Amino acid sequence: MNYSVSPSALTGKTILVTGAGDGIGKEAALHYAQHGATVILLGRTVSKLEATYDEIESKGYPQAAIIPLDMKGATKQNYLDMADTIADQFGKLDGILHNAGLLGSITPFEQIEEKAFDEVMQVNVKAQLLMTQALLPLVKKSENGRIVFTSSTVGHIGKAYWASYSISKFATEGMMQILADELSDTPIRVNAINPGATRTKMRASAYPAEDTNLLKTAEDIMPLYVYLMAAESQEVHGQCIDAQPERNKLFKS
Repeated sequence: MNYSVSPSALTGKTILVTGAGDGIGKEAALHYAQHGATVILLGRTVSKLEATYDEIESKGYPQAAIIPLDMKGATKQNYLDMADTIADQFGKLDGILHNAGLLGSITPFEQIEEKAFDEVMQVNVKAQLLMTQALLPLVKKSENGRIVFTSSTVGHIGKAYWASYSISKFATEGMMQILADELSDTPIRVNAINPGATRTKMRASAYPAEDTNLLKTAEDIMPLYVYLMAAESQEVHGQCIDAQPERNKLFKS
């Protein structure tokens, strides 16, 4: 599929990116800003968000905004308050990239700890549900709103020892499909991306002995991320798209 968009494809749009402090989230924020968007940077580590903010600023892109928030401890009221802040500042929201996530423990099914499982489900599923609920009225004010979730190869096919993360990604894909079906008669487009094996800290923690030189960088897979936020993707809805379909058989993520 051709993921090319115009250099100004996101001009005038406001896009929220979770996990914007590093990895894929940071790269997506930079690319959205490069294409003209005002990006709202959400994450738990202020110093990392500030670094992303400063890089956007140094490149002369539209000024970003920062929302420090730990999704592991955030409540429904936190998301409602966040929505009010965005409404006051921007009036609408054109896109959400749900990128932040927890890997959890890679362990046999019998040894999954309840607390660790709850944390993964809290960040990867419940927080994204509550955040989307709170922000949906703002996205509906956009001419062509976009909501993009992050899945995984193990969100398509279960993998031994990956239970917590895999279950959360199956749930994420189900949430995306349900929301897409409910919004099928609106201009909003809801999809998910499976980034595949990418050179990130999460990948390194899962595969510490892996040769990272064999992996694509976050920047390599950005055309898909920009495309799904742009008007060019109007016909794409309710899909989970593999960013690296040619590598899925080699690298499970």
